[in-house]
Amino acid sequence: APVGFVQLYPSFSSLGMLRIEILNDLFVAAAWRRAGIARRLLAAALVAGGLAGSVLPALPGVPLVFAGLVVGAWADDFQRVTWLTLALLGLLTIASFAIDFAATALGAKRVGATRLAIVGALIGTFGGIFLGIPGLILGPFVGAVAGELLSHGKVEQATRAGLATWMGLIFGTLAKLALVFTMLGVFAAAYFI
Repeated sequence: APVGFVQLYPSFSSLGMLRIEILNDLFVAAAWRRAGIARRLLAAALVAGGLAGSVLPALPGVPLVFAGLVVGAWADDFQRVTWLTLALLGLLTIASFAIDFAATALGAKRVGATRLAIVGALIGTFGGIFLGIPGLILGPFVGAVAGELLSHGKVEQATRAGLATWMGLIFGTLAKLALVFTMLGVFAAAYFI
């Protein structure tokens, strides 16, 4: 018989202008209540959502993984995973923001993109949020191309800047995935060793 289940749905807050997660349902069978199952289910849902968010630019992947790991530590009353481990995981979460920004900026700078191209890529990223997955994928490219065209007016250079920015996003995503798996490894080591 199932122990329980959790439903966590991604959504968008028009008030906060950001992606959010909505906990739609969390159920634990009566025989398993008061055993920390609900916390473990919530932790697993947050980590799973975070893993998806590390690949999909619409979800705050690394912060969701961090939240899931904090809830996972709480499920064990912080007996195995201490605050020191959580502080390290928090620093890795903060590092993910720098990685995200740096990967895009360095990708564009590598081909000599102008500041307008980088600003355009950032605007395209945020604008893409409203257009779903295609907007999130194409938004940075279109923004970088538009910024470069405004700066130089050269289509070939603008296309190179757009592609370099997009490649920077791909490398940033791969770096975030590596960071998430590092966080999961640190948590697992603290929990099981």
